[in-house]
Amino acid sequence: DVKIFRALILGELEKGQSQFQALCFVTRLHHNEIIPSDAMAKLRQKNPRAVRQAEEVRGLEQLHMDIAVNFSQGGLLSPHLRNVCAEAVDAIYTRQEDVRFWLEHGVDSSVFEALPKASEPAELPRCGQVGDHGMPCSCRYSLSLAWYPCMLKYCHSRDRPTPYKCGIRSCQKNYSFDFYVPQRQLCLWDEDP
Repeated sequence: DVKIFRALILGELEKGQSQFQALCFVTRLHHNEIIPSDAMAKLRQKNPRAVRQAEEVRGLEQLHMDIAVNFSQGGLLSPHLRNVCAEAVDAIYTRQEDVRFWLEHGVDSSVFEALPKASEPAELPRCGQVGDHGMPCSCRYSLSLAWYPCMLKYCHSRDRPTPYKCGIRSCQKNYSFDFYVPQRQLCLWDEDP
């Protein structure tokens, strides 16, 4: 029941940044949000070099990430968290509503850490509006999944009385994550439009 997004943001040499910055966003994976892994394993791609276009564009999902995930305990939430988020040890975020769900399903509370109360978007300015690079602010990171297998396709045939699995439908989805950073320096991409 866990979905992990990892973003690697390359440093901008013009701004004196030589390193990359890593972020991880962990949310609840809802049933039927993506096709089952056994169906994925049976998928045969005829032309693996082809650039795919999504058949369905799903709306923007805006997520307020108000809880930090403790990297050292993250394996209790998902065994994949240690590998996927290894570069983002201090920048792994989730949402209060997802934490409630996981706690009800037996995940230990030591996995999660509350962010400072000033992390509420109304109480904290957006990073693009903060001039001082040492000030805390509300950061926004947006990403787009251009193509992912979101559901099975079913076909109809005169030979068969019921529909049968005949392929995979692809989707595109955009995400926008808002989260607390202790200093503007950690969110230099979030410029005011």
